[in-house]
Amino acid sequence: MSNWRVLRWGGVIAVALVALYFVVDRPEGEATSASASTSTYPSNWRYEWPKTDFGKTSIDYRDIISGGPPKDGIPPIDNPKFKPVSEVENLADTEPVIGLIVNGEKKAYPLQVLMWHEIVNDEIGGVPVSVTFCPLCNTTIVFDRRLDGRVLDFGTTGKLRFSDLVMYDRQTETWWQQFLGEAIVGELTGARLDIIPARLESYANFKERAPDGLVLVPGRSARNYGGNPYQGYDSSSRPFLFRGVLPTEVAPLSRVVVLEVNGAREAWSLDLLKEMRQVEVGEGVVIHWEPGQNSALDHPVISRGADIGNVTVVRETATGPEDVAYSVDFAFAFNAFFPDSLIHN
Repeated sequence: MSNWRVLRWGGVIAVALVALYFVVDRPEGEATSASASTSTYPSNWRYEWPKTDFGKTSIDYRDIISGGPPKDGIPPIDNPKFKPVSEVENLADTEPVIGLIVNGEKKAYPLQVLMWHEIVNDEIGGVPVSVTFCPLCNTTIVFDRRLDGRVLDFGTTGKLRFSDLVMYDRQTETWWQQFLGEAIVGELTGARLDIIPARLESYANFKERAPDGLVLVPGRSARNYGGNPYQGYDSSSRPFLFRGVLPTEVAPLSRVVVLEVNGAREAWSLDLLKEMRQVEVGEGVVIHWEPGQNSALDHPVISRGADIGNVTVVRETATGPEDVAYSVDFAFAFNAFFPDSLIHN
């Protein structure tokens, strides 16, 4: 198995470090979770995370493993820099971006940047947001950073649960599950962040709907922006750094489109959407697929990745279509967090 996270974090090929990824520290502490499960947690966490209340959790600590880098070893972007669409030259039209429009302000966050940072703390249209990307789950979600009257900002713990990014907020050092937007360890355990509808779309599609938009650009860094350190990952037979049950109805690293319908999460396989092009899922919600977007996790150069297409999810209303929050995830991740939910295939 390629040592993807070491290549990305340090840019150094060090195969011996792979073993570190599977180390779970000797458990000594104990916590009682809100869901009545009891588990131990590694004693060294208390030294790295002195502000985190490990006595509060909603999960089994045995599901959390090290991803390799330490706290903020994958550095979030806290002061993002942007250029107008008209001045951007380093993005191919087919490259994936997270397109976000809030209160008339329009921004694109290229995955070629998020690949190396995973979190961007930003403000758009007067709303404080965290734009997030977990490469191992292919999950892109935009969160409203406001919670109970205060604004949070987020970093990376260096930990994974079911291969998914575990974030933390700097105000309380509570740990958050990116896939769910839910606090899972610490003072705010059980709290949830609001999700803001965004599109994972080709840069060409963003430019078409936001020609006056802004595009996130890299800061000064030696990182290989535009490169994919997870070459061939989305065609692998098994996910990396994953402990859990794999789905049986679809390939673990096939993509599924996930959204909430009638109060429950459901998923539609991307292969099904490619075949049908458009699916009505109820409540006036329509999923549409069209070609023209590179996979960020295929070729070593993102702009040469396989065409996985563009997905939009909208709800038809009396005043016209409005975007619905969705994500395009690997099937294994959806199955891990929603094992009893349906995958339409």
